[in-house]
Amino acid sequence: MTWWDPASANPGPPMPTPEQIKERIAAAFPGAPVELVPNGSPAGQPSLLLEPGRARDIARFLRDDPELRFDYASNVTGVDWPERLEKPKPGEPAARKTPAFLEAVYHLYSMALGHGPLVIRLRTGDRAAHVTLPSLTPVWRSCEFQEREIFDLFGIIFDGHPDLRRLLMWDNFAGHPMRKDYAPARDPEAEP
Repeated sequence: MTWWDPASANPGPPMPTPEQIKERIAAAFPGAPVELVPNGSPAGQPSLLLEPGRARDIARFLRDDPELRFDYASNVTGVDWPERLEKPKPGEPAARKTPAFLEAVYHLYSMALGHGPLVIRLRTGDRAAHVTLPSLTPVWRSCEFQEREIFDLFGIIFDGHPDLRRLLMWDNFAGHPMRKDYAPARDPEAEP
């Protein structure tokens, strides 16, 4: 048994599928791009990629909609996706290059309805100049320290965060140590 068993919480209606949740978002926010991202792992749980410009409004909808009520963000993490070549799909002439970007990944649960998780993602424009995403701390207070950790270790700037500053590294630390291109300083005097 895990720390939280949805069946023993507040048994309510079954959780809508990510596809159904995507449809509910599309009905509430016409024209807002929401992409269903498949998951090739054994769990196979897809996630929803939200456009950053509408992410906070959609997050409030996910929290407040009476059939969803995702009232708890249990985990937020960062991911560094370097540039990569993807194999060509049938009918495509050649492999395509996917540019590098950073992601913030949120795992949501409904404590009120006893379901979850729903995984949502926010993606930066790149890894250098366009690394700002909206903070979801105003929607789920549990995101505050986790977004600070992502800021510190990956360099994503969370717009609207109430206290965005380094959490694990010292203030004049150079770089973001969880990025795949991070190279530690060789100067022992660089540490505090």
